[in-house]
Amino acid sequence: MALDQFCDVVQRCQALQADSYTTEDHDVFMIAGRSCIEEGHSAQMLSIVLDDTNQELVRCMGWNLLPPLVQVLLKKDDKNLPHCLAIFNHLLETCRPKELLIGLLEQLEQEEPVAIAESLHLLLKPLQRVLLRLGSRKASSLGMALSSALEQVAKLPVPHTKEQEEDDIFLLGRCCSDLTAFVKPFVQEAERELCKGDSKASASSKKSAKLDGVSLDQEELRTELLKFCMSTLCRPLLEVQLNDPDALALSPLRDLATDILNNLNAIGESTTSLVYQPLSKRKEAAGFLEEEVRYPKESLASLAHLVFVHHLAADTFPCVFNPVFCLRCNMDHVSLLLSRSADLKIQKGLELYEKCLVRVEDNSLPSELLQMKTFLTVPQNLTKVMTICPRHDLRRKGLKVFQLSIDKFNLEAKYNFFKFMLKTSHHSGVEGYIIKNIRSQIDLALRPGNANIWFEGFRLPPLLQLVFTLADGPETDLLQYLDRIMEALNLLRYLIIRDKVTENKTGIWTALYKIEDVFLKPLRVGINMSRAHYERELSTTTTENKNNVKETSVISVSVGDEKLPSMTSESQIQALHSALHTFDMMESVLVRIEELTEVKSSI
Repeated sequence: MALDQFCDVVQRCQALQADSYTTEDHDVFMIAGRSCIEEGHSAQMLSIVLDDTNQELVRCMGWNLLPPLVQVLLKKDDKNLPHCLAIFNHLLETCRPKELLIGLLEQLEQEEPVAIAESLHLLLKPLQRVLLRLGSRKASSLGMALSSALEQVAKLPVPHTKEQEEDDIFLLGRCCSDLTAFVKPFVQEAERELCKGDSKASASSKKSAKLDGVSLDQEELRTELLKFCMSTLCRPLLEVQLNDPDALALSPLRDLATDILNNLNAIGESTTSLVYQPLSKRKEAAGFLEEEVRYPKESLASLAHLVFVHHLAADTFPCVFNPVFCLRCNMDHVSLLLSRSADLKIQKGLELYEKCLVRVEDNSLPSELLQMKTFLTVPQNLTKVMTICPRHDLRRKGLKVFQLSIDKFNLEAKYNFFKFMLKTSHHSGVEGYIIKNIRSQIDLALRPGNANIWFEGFRLPPLLQLVFTLADGPETDLLQYLDRIMEALNLLRYLIIRDKVTENKTGIWTALYKIEDVFLKPLRVGINMSRAHYERELSTTTTENKNNVKETSVISVSVGDEKLPSMTSESQIQALHSALHTFDMMESVLVRIEELTEVKSSI
């Protein structure tokens, strides 16, 4: 029945001009043709499609047969596969490219990972053939095809281990290889035209390369290829951890990254300028809507990570850039990556920052760098990583990189950086760590031959004022600020022991009276108040336990503004004992400081 209908419409249309085909002719051809293929009449269909008298009809309507043909080709084991493949290839050569493009892109849309990978593997080469038929005016069509392909790739899960990438269990590796092969001839064409344009431009210094050498069509082609490269850098490349060649010899993902960087250079986008050149100075180009971004920040951060961490395209980078310049130019990328919530992006930010820092000489970064916004935002982002990142290994890595960054500053920069962090970090653990670093710098300055004007003398007391303070005076939550308070007490004890009253190199003996008023006395009052409160809570909880309060009863406890998970009364008793022990520890250090002060003052 379907075959008869198809033959009838073909015979009727043979005598008509292409512009005389009716809507009914199109509908019957499409419905009957699709039914014939689905019912297994592919041999008869092939004969009709190849008939010379039907070529005008096939050219106008043949693309409607793509959906059933693609389904047969995806199954692979269908007995009609050879005939359907022959029909498919003939349509690719005969039908109008624009219609073929639409039809193929419709068939590219899938949801399941396996279906996505199979569709891309099957259809990217035909799409390439169709686009090449469009000649020079194919930029927008290529952009549409690349965008559709990347949308499909974005649906695939990414490998998280070397074994997953090696086995390619999600078929992302194969899709990356297919995508690389698909875009290759278009990149080569853009590179050839760019070389021609450069040659013509050099031959006439009075004419611009764009007007005299490179046509608008070629400029649009390069624009679409740039969009593709930027999108690929963001996903999947920013969302996967590449394996080094020593760990995985054959890596489609690493090959894709390498090809993307090579493609950028081929289309006239130097990877050096992409990493280093400020965004506002990059050139504008046709093909981008006003609200679109030509160089997405995440894409550039991904590019920087590939270059400096994985050393891809390293041979294209000049060796004249010094390590400090490289660090400055990468701080925007580091800040962006560390500000993200995804663990892998944070990890890449830490890796990039570390790679840039290790090349810088210790104690060399000047204080002027702290006037750059990113040299202040990066430590703030690092603070969040060190304190709230759920992964323990990233918190430890963040602390390591944080210390590495401190080591690279010169003395003046360290001094100003410590002041900045004490004013802005708002986290007891981070402030305690900064105070420990201040102690190290003072200890270094007090050693013979290491005197400096930043961590001894008149500049030190203003820094110590930021150390010896309580956020809320006697009412400060001592448990919440435990790390900061203990480090401050340890620093004060160190200064009293290390610095003689007669020398007073650190100014501690001059400032001690003020420190007692604003820090030590309020701290003692706070310890007494907190101990009394917790002893009362302990007594109450213990009494309730003795009165046969069930062990399973739960009690809500808050520390500062943070509400802790509900705990049993036994757990609460343990927590109260721990808090009282902490107050005793604070008080013991406080008493020792008072004893040392009296002894030193009497000498």
